[in-house]
Amino acid sequence: MSAAAAVKTAKKPATASLSKAAATKSARPTIAAKKQGSRTAAQSAAAKKSVAKQKTVGKVASSSSARTAAVTKQTKTKVKTGKRTAPGSSTAARKRTVAKQAVVSRAQERASRVPVSISPVAAGDLAPIEKQISARSVMVMDAESGESLFEKMADNPRQPASTIKIVTAMIALKSLRNDDVINVSRRAADMPSSKIFLDPNRNYQANDLINAVLLASANDASVALAEKIAGSEDKFATLMTLSAKMWGAKNTICRTASGLTADGQQSTARDLANLFRFAMQHDEFSRRMRERSICTSYGKTLRNHNKALWRLDGAVGGKTGYTIAARQTYVGQFSREGQTIVVAIMGSESMWADLEKLVDYGFRRKKQEQLAQVSLTKS
Repeated sequence: MSAAAAVKTAKKPATASLSKAAATKSARPTIAAKKQGSRTAAQSAAAKKSVAKQKTVGKVASSSSARTAAVTKQTKTKVKTGKRTAPGSSTAARKRTVAKQAVVSRAQERASRVPVSISPVAAGDLAPIEKQISARSVMVMDAESGESLFEKMADNPRQPASTIKIVTAMIALKSLRNDDVINVSRRAADMPSSKIFLDPNRNYQANDLINAVLLASANDASVALAEKIAGSEDKFATLMTLSAKMWGAKNTICRTASGLTADGQQSTARDLANLFRFAMQHDEFSRRMRERSICTSYGKTLRNHNKALWRLDGAVGGKTGYTIAARQTYVGQFSREGQTIVVAIMGSESMWADLEKLVDYGFRRKKQEQLAQVSLTKS
């Protein structure tokens, strides 16, 4: 073989190697392209899923918004028409709206039932008078109709102290003649103050002891009358309780004729007002209540404890009381410009100041009602 042929033979494998390398090189872009295509396809599929998911979320959100709008619209419609919505469809806002609407409706209903005669008295007028007084229980009442003009804890039971003596005196007036003779027991004479110091060795006229009970608030005279009428103070107290109920005091329980503190004894401001209103219709009772002082048949002067008679305009009569448990108590009647009211106070720390404010308020209230009634009649 010649050198040229050898060279030619040697070059052939190199050419084949080159061709194979070229083919391999040519195939690489195709594989890369396939991988790139696979990635693109995967990305496309992921993108389609994302779009689909967004559409689903959008539909849910749209549906939720639609339902919310529907509930809101339904709530507004129900509130306007006053109908209830179906259970489970309410929201906190809807409940508040319905509650407010209910409050307004009730207020309008109450307003429609309030008599026109008391409408000029604003509700705010009650708060100032209540804050200005120290009494724990109060009743201001129209003496003719029994209508309440102002009250504060009027049915709260409390110890009545000597105001309960109005029951003692009323029973005595109905049971005894003025000249009936009263024997005084040692027990009666030993009663604590206030008292007129009755002597067990003397006899007294019923008239004098009744005046002592009403004006001087005498505890000894109260027990002496009780023992004369019922035989004992305990039996007389039972009679007092029954009489009080007949005269309009449904929550009054008596244990003593004097009003001295005793377990189970109680009355209320409303009861005291009703009792005094009833008692003042009795001529003998009301006549004695007006007296500032009275002289007894045996020469003793009895002075009225009711300072309102010379302190307050229009005072007709009243009964005071005080014990540590009851604090200051009072019940009395007042007349001004043809109007008459009864004021009962229990648990006071400044009785006369409280009384002045309450009496003025009571007549102011009556005047406003009268003006309102005149206005209603004209219209």
